Amino acid sequence: MSSSNGEISGPIERAESSPTAVVLGKLAAAFQVSVSALLTPAEATGVHRVADATEWRDPVTGYRRRQITGPNFPADIAEVHLPPGARVPYPAASLAFQREAVWVLDGRLTFHEGDVVHELNPGDSIEVDEPVPCVFANTSDAECRYAIILTRVERP
Repeated sequence: MSSSNGEISGPIERAESSPTAVVLGKLAAAFQVSVSALLTPAEATGVHRVADATEWRDPVTGYRRRQITGPNFPADIAEVHLPPGARVPYPAASLAFQREAVWVLDGRLTFHEGDVVHELNPGDSIEVDEPVPCVFANTSDAECRYAIILTRVERP
């Protein structure tokens, strides 16, 4: 496997491959890039129209993700739709080089931050400062919609 991000994300961007969110999280951690960097074309800048947006869908969980910001913006912001019963784990390594905030827009999100479980409702948010395994789970009967905000950070 090449270490070039473009060589990995090319088949994903062209919809020749549809990895799961778990696989994307592991790839992102291995190459120290955000999941969005694997899914967003490098030329995406300026105005982003919802009608033109590409929505990525996890083939196993039905998790849907739409990138809000382009790759040159200092914060990586994505909108996620998590279906009822879906559970998406991310390894601690995926946060080794970034800080994360999660903001629930609709529905209820059960967020596992390491061994700590948080029940988040619309309007609630959480900041994850240290790299720990995280799980996004929807234990309700309705879809959960939330925003993920990531910023790059240098860690010792």
